[in-house]
Amino acid sequence: MDLINKVREIVEPAISEAGYILDEVKYEQEGSSKFLRLIIDKEGFITVDDCVTVCRLVNPILDDKDPIEENYILDVCSKEKGSDYDE
Repeated sequence: MDLINKVREIVEPAISEAGYILDEVKYEQEGSSKFLRLIIDKEGFITVDDCVTVCRLVNPILDDKDPIEENYILDVCSKEKGSDYDE
């Protein structure tokens, strides 16, 4: 199983139970840092508080399951129209 699917499998149940949708998982290199990006959605608008809530929810899960051996930065964000995440 690849890393993206493994992370999705680990965190998606908790995110869904909290009332959010895990739209996308990305693992990206930016400069010298690696980012694990969880892009979330819900009915209505995603706020900064929603991102903080999901970050606090999944952080202990990721620490426990430890699917990524190297250091990374966890970034929980929304998929906004016109953002870099639009495809």
